Amino acid sequence: MAIICTTVAQTDPYNTDNFAIENVTVTHNTDLNLTVWNITVKGQAGSQTPTLNGQLDGAPVLGYVFPTSLSPTVVGFNKTDGILALALTSHPDFDDTPLWDENKDNKYDNDGVIWHPHWVVLVKDERVTGGFSVKQFKKADTTVKLPPTNPGMPMYMDSPGFSVITKNNTIQVIIPDYRIQNTTDFSFDAVTAFMKVNTSNENLPMLGVYNVYSIASGDLSLPYKVEKSTQKID
Repeated sequence: MAIICTTVAQTDPYNTDNFAIENVTVTHNTDLNLTVWNITVKGQAGSQTPTLNGQLDGAPVLGYVFPTSLSPTVVGFNKTDGILALALTSHPDFDDTPLWDENKDNKYDNDGVIWHPHWVVLVKDERVTGGFSVKQFKKADTTVKLPPTNPGMPMYMDSPGFSVITKNNTIQVIIPDYRIQNTTDFSFDAVTAFMKVNTSNENLPMLGVYNVYSIASGDLSLPYKVEKSTQKID
């Protein structure tokens, strides 16, 4: 994973404390049968969103990302090489959660800027400066299996609709155990990154990582383990 580039220009408007990771945890609540995924930053988590590009090609995407040791199969993908990651993203130029109304205005295609989750499979990609991209496939490939909540793009991406909460210096997402096949013993890490959509250059990935702002472990070694907690319901 050494191909990750963590050198970011100081003029990058997103290279701020809002994306400087201080801590990451995943906590399994054994009474409520859910996991809480949490990233803590120096600044205000989720307070910055990308500047509108005006079109899909070149559209910016910001992400708080949890790379994991989980198999892609636990969330509904076919078995495939790559790193299954949970990405909490914001992107004002497009909406890729057609089943969910994150801004609660009874429209389902206008809230991409609201922080929301995706399962993605990441693969090493030397074509982009961040060193990774979301794994793509040809539409005719019948071996590919996607969860039914996928957004319909030819990438290993899902839009699972989990609740994302931003408050002060934390961003959290809550996942019921059954949505990861009750797999609650795994390793993980945390990364903040700038990504970009490409629809015009076949020599670049459709969604690539271009800047990495912070890595919890420093080397993306996935050293963290799920903690246990209880919260009984009276």
